[in-house]
This record gives sequence, structure tokens and C-alpha cells, in this order.
Amino acid sequence: MTGAWGVAVAIIGSVLGAVALLGAGLFAARATRAAAATTAEAQRAAAEAAAEPAQRQADLTAFREIRDEMRGKIERQNSRIDGLSGLVLAYSWTVDNLISRMRSVGVTPGPDDIHERVREHMQTGA
Repeated sequence: MTGAWGVAVAIIGSVLGAVALLGAGLFAARATRAAAATTAEAQRAAAEAAAEPAQRQADLTAFREIRDEMRGKIERQNSRIDGLSGLVLAYSWTVDNLISRMRSVGVTPGPDDIHERVREHMQTGA
């Protein structure tokens, strides 16, 4: 029986060794998957961090283009407003001269001849 027990112990030992090896393999596989996931996450984070300065530069370039375009539009609008303001003042001066001439010869404008906003401006200057 000693020979049979020896064989049985050897078989049991081999089976326990195989089970232990299988368990170690499963543990290593799980650890490898976790390490791969962690590595992938770290690489993704590193790629995002590396891309951020380029994205910020692209955003800054786009902002500068928009700013310059808006600055040009504002300058054109200001120039147009200045021109129209000068034209309104010239019309106002002309109308004031015409009314003065009319009054000098005894012709006064009727109430409907002068718009109420113009009348208000003539009275207040605003």
C-alpha cells in the first residue's frame, strides 16, 4: 500500500499544483487586464493633456480672427455713424437757414410742416 499511497499522494500533489498554477494564472490574467486598463487610461489622459495646448492655441487663433473682424466692423460702423451725424447736422443747418429766410419775408411754417421730433430738437437742442 505504501506504493499506492505514494502514487495517490503524487497524483493529489499534481492536482493541487495544477489548481494552484491555474489560480495563479487567473490572478495574473486579472492583474494584467487591470494593468492594461490603467495603462490605456493613462495614455488617454496623456493624449488629452498633450492635445490641450494645441486646442488652446487653435481657440486663441479663432478668437483673434473673430476679434479682428469685429474690430473692423465696429470701425466701419463708427465711420458710417460719424458720416451720418455730419449729414444730419448739415441738414439741420440748412433747414434752420431756410426757416430763417422764410421768416424774414413773413412766411412762417405751418404746424404740420415741422416734424415733432425736429420741433423738440429746435426747442431743446437735444
